[in-house]
Amino acid sequence: MRTVSLKLPESLDDRLAAVAAERSESKSAVVREALETYLRQGKGARARSCLALASDIVGCVPGPSDLSFHAKHMKEFGK
Repeated sequence: MRTVSLKLPESLDDRLAAVAAERSESKSAVVREALETYLRQGKGARARSCLALASDIVGCVPGPSDLSFHAKHMKEFGK
């Protein structure tokens, strides 16, 4: 396991120590669990959807709004 050091405001460290004591766990264990939960819930950069990643270009080209699902747009496709 790798070691990571970080600085916490005193108030946050106090809250972390209280949670760790309440659970009879180390502060490191509580931080690991919190970080795992944070990353699992999609708040980490890797958990973004394709739509979120392309949000700056979605809709930048004019055209029909039903292009992706309406059959009439596929009538001459491939000919």
